Amino acid sequence: MNPDLERLHPYPFEKLKALFSDLPASDKSPIAFSIGEPKHPSPDFVQQVIKDNTDLLAKYPTTGGIAELSEAIAAWLKRRFHLATVDATSQVLPVNGTREALFAFTQAVIDRQRQPLVLMPNPFYQIYEGATLLAGGEPMYLPCTDATGLQPDFDAVSEDTWIRTQLLFICTPGNPTGATLSKAQLKALIQLADKYDFVIASDECYSEIYRDKPPAGLLEACAELGRDDYRRCVVFHSLSKRSNLPGLRSGFVAGDSEILKRFLRYRTYHGCAMPIHHQLASIAAWNDEKHVEDNRARYREKFDAVLDILGDALKVSAPAAGFYLWPKTPVSDEEFARRLQAEQNVTVLPGRYLSRTVSGKNPGENRVRMALVAPLDECIEGAKRIKALLDTL
Repeated sequence: MNPDLERLHPYPFEKLKALFSDLPASDKSPIAFSIGEPKHPSPDFVQQVIKDNTDLLAKYPTTGGIAELSEAIAAWLKRRFHLATVDATSQVLPVNGTREALFAFTQAVIDRQRQPLVLMPNPFYQIYEGATLLAGGEPMYLPCTDATGLQPDFDAVSEDTWIRTQLLFICTPGNPTGATLSKAQLKALIQLADKYDFVIASDECYSEIYRDKPPAGLLEACAELGRDDYRRCVVFHSLSKRSNLPGLRSGFVAGDSEILKRFLRYRTYHGCAMPIHHQLASIAAWNDEKHVEDNRARYREKFDAVLDILGDALKVSAPAAGFYLWPKTPVSDEEFARRLQAEQNVTVLPGRYLSRTVSGKNPGENRVRMALVAPLDECIEGAKRIKALLDTL
């Protein structure tokens, strides 16, 4: 067996299961704020495209996908991020969801013979770490705290660290923080990538769920620097959150054509082509913004309702983007999650499960992640139960 498998940490939900293992059954209905799985209805028109094209199950899809999908993605990128040029043939690659793509991309990019260092935010999406370990890389965790605006303090990274860096993961909007990087910050990272020759992988899967202002994107920052080749820069986008289509497993990678050319070669061997009827459904989703606007409005309504109930009882504020709350807890995050589960049957994820301890500090401790993905009435009921628990602490 691959010895690097032993380096993998248990997934957060395994830890959560263990935390609740001895709790008795509750007489209250369950409310899950722990898993970031969208619960809003999938668009009817997307479902119809799949139904109308099931005959394509008889055909093998190609790894690079059909041209029409890449063209639809390129057109969306240009509209959304004000890009003058995106070459659909060489700068776009459809993928089966970004979770799979983030993992595979790391295997393709990392050169394990050069003591590779991979930088990532802390807390983070667990795939960054697992992909790094299985690629033979060394993760370096950059704490995201109130003092740093819930994003990494890149200015604190030493030159020796940048010299060893092969890959930098950024997540904007952040999971679980909801914090976003500005175009100025993104431009500064691009300049660092040029200076020290590393790749930036920007996970932007929550970019279309925002309250007021559309978050900036890495390719957008590239374009403003006059860098239409997007060298050393790759972005990851998905229909899971944007379009409430997590089961479609559809997203894309876009950016540096030389990197994507080699990544496509890797994927050809990896065996991960998207079914053609899923590709056609994806085209319909990327070409429509009305359902995305409706989706954003639903999340705004839920955030407003939940925050109104919690008020000053919990140290929490609305994120710039994404569908998570990242509140501080009056007791330890594990104790809070356990008591909330036991007394109110509301599930949240302890922040320490999404983070790693660095220099004796874990930036997720005394925080929990709450995913406001359930229907409005369920989110309101969940907030009332959380308030009831807080009143006893």
